Amino acid sequence: MLVRQGFTVLLGAEPGIEVVGQAVDGLDAVAKVAALAPDVVLMDIRMPRLGGIDATRRISGGAVKVLVLTTFDLDEYVYEALRAGASGFLLKDASAAELAHAVRVVAAGDGLLSPDITRRLIAEFSRTCGPPRTPLKDRVGGLTERETEVLALIAQGLSNAEIAAQLFVAEHTVKTHVSRILTKLGLRDRTQAAIFAYEVGLVRPAG
Repeated sequence: MLVRQGFTVLLGAEPGIEVVGQAVDGLDAVAKVAALAPDVVLMDIRMPRLGGIDATRRISGGAVKVLVLTTFDLDEYVYEALRAGASGFLLKDASAAELAHAVRVVAAGDGLLSPDITRRLIAEFSRTCGPPRTPLKDRVGGLTERETEVLALIAQGLSNAEIAAQLFVAEHTVKTHVSRILTKLGLRDRTQAAIFAYEVGLVRPAG
């Protein structure tokens, strides 16, 4: 409860962020989301009655974005959260500035993982999914050559600015490519796009 209240105070003090509700457990979170329709949900992994991953699974799929918070830097939690539809993952020891930034990033429609674990976790996630699936490979065929290139760079963990620098194009051009990629592939955000790129074999996990 103290952690929840602490996050409420920290985020409530941030300009442009309004805390519309708190939940005591997973079932309460699902109910509060249905009643309040927030843009972003900060979801704890371990909660009574209904865990964070199951609650995320029930919430995801609509306009609400889920940012998973945990004290456990364990791959299995991230894998399951991503499978359940989470858009972001952040450790609870993140600073107030990092937490506020994460909320804004996820609210804007971008996926976010803790910087220290992004590439390793997405690559490891892909290994648990088995070999590339043919239907997914077929979907890549709808992308242009440049869009495919941008998708591969997203999967490597590059930001729009970094992609723009590497491709020698303007950042707004990259944003346009990313938007088209998500639309064509029916994906919600960059996190899903990165996982998709690994699943179809567009990018090979390092190591």
